[in-house]
Amino acid sequence: MKQKDILVLIVVAFVSAVISLVLSNMFFSSPKNRSQQVEIIDPVTADFPKPSEKYFNGQSVDPAQPVQIGDSNNPNPFNGQP
Repeated sequence: MKQKDILVLIVVAFVSAVISLVLSNMFFSSPKNRSQQVEIIDPVTADFPKPSEKYFNGQSVDPAQPVQIGDSNNPNPFNGQP
């Protein structure tokens, strides 16, 4: 490339960057596009309502307890030995 060609490329790149900046400001970031209506929610606090006594009480079933079905005490039930 010649010295003149490099200068022309730099000028064209600069002019196209300025034009694209101006056009993008006109179309994409107009003042009407910058404002957005949002829903206002209640702030999060550390106060939570007490859970229902129907589900959370002392007599409820605890699903984390191990359940044994039958009388087998075999620690390896799948290796074929009793």
